[in-house]
Amino acid sequence: MSLLRTASALKTAASSTVKFNAVRGITTAAPSVTQTFNGQKKENGNYTVTLIPGDGIGPEIAESVKRIFAAAKAPVDWEEVDVTPIIKDGKTAIPQDAIDSVRRSTVALKGPLATPIGKGHVSLNLTLRRTFNLYANVRPCRSVQGYKTPYENVDTVLIRENTEGEYSGIEHEVVNGVVQSIKLITKEASERVARYAFTHAESVGRDKVTAVHKANIMKLSDGLFLDVCRQVAKEFPHIKFDEVLLDRACLHIVSDPSLYADTVMVMPNLYGDILSDMCAGLIGGLGLTPSGNIGRDASIFEAVHGTAPDIAGQDKANPTALLLSGIMMLRHMRLTDQAANIEQAVFKTIAEGHALTADLGGRSSNTQYTNAVIQNLKV
Repeated sequence: MSLLRTASALKTAASSTVKFNAVRGITTAAPSVTQTFNGQKKENGNYTVTLIPGDGIGPEIAESVKRIFAAAKAPVDWEEVDVTPIIKDGKTAIPQDAIDSVRRSTVALKGPLATPIGKGHVSLNLTLRRTFNLYANVRPCRSVQGYKTPYENVDTVLIRENTEGEYSGIEHEVVNGVVQSIKLITKEASERVARYAFTHAESVGRDKVTAVHKANIMKLSDGLFLDVCRQVAKEFPHIKFDEVLLDRACLHIVSDPSLYADTVMVMPNLYGDILSDMCAGLIGGLGLTPSGNIGRDASIFEAVHGTAPDIAGQDKANPTALLLSGIMMLRHMRLTDQAANIEQAVFKTIAEGHALTADLGGRSSNTQYTNAVIQNLKV
């Protein structure tokens, strides 16, 4: 098949994929809707939250979070579920019990997951995003007082489009040794993540949104994303809007991260994946970085570090990332007092430096760190 004919065929396939994805809800959602927490209080005054402990160190750090939340009197009843994957119709799928739990609670906290190695298994994290249409990934990175890094003024907020871009999975071998991968950008997905970025900026008290792009090179795909951001910006006249090339943003952040301390950055999928991990490195790594995946029908907050099987079951794990993700979740649930209390206890424990796990330069166990956080709670 000639390259010209293949390109034509791929164009048709891409069009069909967009239509198929729209039907199954991956790229289609009412762009005007920004997800807010709609969970209902139970008779005991608590909210049900789905807990996915995860693999490796996941169960240990999940237990730490449960203990700290209980000590802080957070009105949460945990519904623990197992997401060990099943193969359904030849594809990786989440067990139905877990799906039903998240849909009921509309909010979940997730530990690290390991993807099984073998044909038919794809990333469980990607499967969760697709299952619940988690269209925006929110990654704040803020310097932690008392934990020394070469950067002391990091305070970034990144919002990553979570459903398409280079991660759409549309790939094709043209001929032996020649592969094409299609970057899918749609107006609908770009609009909903852009609108979420502006509303999130309002909610966290930032007065600027910055679109990160490469529209100078990818004039159609990134050009569409950037144009949609510009259009959405007109709906928020009280929020300043600017735009920056990806490579320039990376240079700025590692030179002086304070340049982005007043803005919320929004960007397509791949750029967000890279840039958010880079910012995490500025504050000490993924062990100190929270993350939230926002969807139309549910939101899942997660620790984005690995499962660390080499220390699993040894009481050595650092629960900070999952704790900070849980704090993001509490704020999403509008439980701001409990969130603030737990947050100050975590940062106070790290600043004191007496009960730090090995990855933070200390010698304490997970249990000792957890106990210190509990002692630092304001009763």
